[in-house]
Amino acid sequence: METTTAPRPRGARLHHPELSTLVHTTRFHAARQPEAAAVICEGRTLSYGELHRRSNRMAHALRAAGLREGDRVAYLGKESEHYYEALFACAKTGTVLVPVNWRLAAPEVSHILQDSGTRLLFLEGEFAPIVQAMPTRPPGTVVPVDSITGWRAERPDSETEFEATPDTPVAQLYTSGTTGLPKGVVLAHRSFFAIRDALASEDLDWIDWREGDIALVGIPGFHVGGLWWATQNLNAGTTIVVLPAFAARGAVDLIRGLGVTTACVVPAMLRMMLTEPGVRAEDFTTLRKTVYGGSPISEALLEESLAVLDCEFAQIYGLTETGNTAVCLPPAAHVPGGPLMQAAGRPYPGVRARAIDGRGRELPPGAVGEVCLRTPARMVEYWGLPDKTAEALVDGWIHTGDAGYLDTDGYVFIHDRIKDAILVAGENVYPAEIENVLERHPAVGEAVVIGVPDERWGERVHAFVVPAAGTRPSGRDLHTFLVPRLAAFKLPASYEFTDHVPRNPSGKILRRELRDRYWRDSARKVN
Repeated sequence: METTTAPRPRGARLHHPELSTLVHTTRFHAARQPEAAAVICEGRTLSYGELHRRSNRMAHALRAAGLREGDRVAYLGKESEHYYEALFACAKTGTVLVPVNWRLAAPEVSHILQDSGTRLLFLEGEFAPIVQAMPTRPPGTVVPVDSITGWRAERPDSETEFEATPDTPVAQLYTSGTTGLPKGVVLAHRSFFAIRDALASEDLDWIDWREGDIALVGIPGFHVGGLWWATQNLNAGTTIVVLPAFAARGAVDLIRGLGVTTACVVPAMLRMMLTEPGVRAEDFTTLRKTVYGGSPISEALLEESLAVLDCEFAQIYGLTETGNTAVCLPPAAHVPGGPLMQAAGRPYPGVRARAIDGRGRELPPGAVGEVCLRTPARMVEYWGLPDKTAEALVDGWIHTGDAGYLDTDGYVFIHDRIKDAILVAGENVYPAEIENVLERHPAVGEAVVIGVPDERWGERVHAFVVPAAGTRPSGRDLHTFLVPRLAAFKLPASYEFTDHVPRNPSGKILRRELRDRYWRDSARKVN
């Protein structure tokens, strides 16, 4: 593949400190640039003026449907302008948007709707069969996504009287659970403004938003990375380009056809774009910065990306609980073979990181412990789980569940995981989720799930299965059993049948012993 040295457009950096909640966002930009494109999706363009008016009408429609401040509004559908109308309508009514991962199976969707107490569900027709297959009926009102225009048409486009504060909840995203049930992470408006303000406070351009930017949102909006990236650009007043679902060819065509200047993706998406037949450096000549997260980038992929995309790269690290990114590896550190390429990055101004031992004591540089992050963007709580909230959020510090260390310059290095999470193409998967379902199969006596290295996806799911007495299950049998019960990205890619799993004297499974067989040759025990 050829490289290019074409100059990248770099307009004036954008930061609007007067904006502190999403209620302000569309109002501000509709007044300043009503005809400017806010959202582009499948050839349709929604201006800031239209986004403001439509979300106002939807806000009034939510009120007319009986929803009040604090009520939950779920959205089960692929990316479109309607999703962002719903986000801002919720902001303008004090209701809380619950984006539902459309890749989930019916039991998983049912749990989210029931647990959140959803009172209104926006449902894309493609996913109606999932709702119909749920073990319980969806709570509240169901509004088909293709009927939204008519549903809100008779409502006024005037603003509501609701005014949020930075601490008002606005979104509730569900993360995989260590015990098998996803938890609802409640995020306030400040989660979508704090890091922007932190960067501006020190005039840093690790991640920046500039006049004329057209930003590709590669990560779906039900994921905190996609929601955060979209809101950062909308707060700045740039244009976002959203894909109903990521497809490498479609993404490349949009970058070239629309002149995309920035993108937020996971490394697996970069690999897919670069290996798409016919892709050339000329397809990326307008791209000036790529932000990636979810997993580290391999040195080989970075070298190829630098050669073909020929733009700046910034890695972000954080969790849904931290309001997305809390640590960044800036573009200057992206040197293949450089000493910092194994780092997750360094905290933003106003964000702190530390590693602690099992007794909660801060460790010196270089000592491995649990990484904890203190950020103004952190979550409000786990919905309805005060004990879990108290475990994860201690004196303002989020306990990440990642094992790592800080160097003398404050860079964070992730070495391993404490909570046994598996990261598949940026999606967190917890073994307990899969084990609990596998063990419902009559031929499974016991199941243990681990993550093993995978060149394309970072990690893949591997299951050890002890058959029930007198049975001989096959991987195909188990796969067929799991398909209607778990999201596709959680399904084991491989099975290993065994007569026992290793345990310590107290009976605890030695999961690390199982993992070491696959990770012993890796300096880092996670991807």
